[in-house]
Amino acid sequence: MSLGPYASFIVTSYLAAAIVVAILIGWIMIDYRSQTERLRELDKSGVTRRSGRSATELR
Repeated sequence: MSLGPYASFIVTSYLAAAIVVAILIGWIMIDYRSQTERLRELDKSGVTRRSGRSATELR
């Protein structure tokens, strides 16, 4: 398969896109772990979620 005179541009573009996607996936994984740890800490300290209340309790 020949990519012609623009082969280096095409390959570089695909590599850059793959690197960006890999960085985003890593960032999301790290943030997910951080958020779940924060939620565990809040749960241990007794903080409850507002969404846990029913609509009748809000009035």
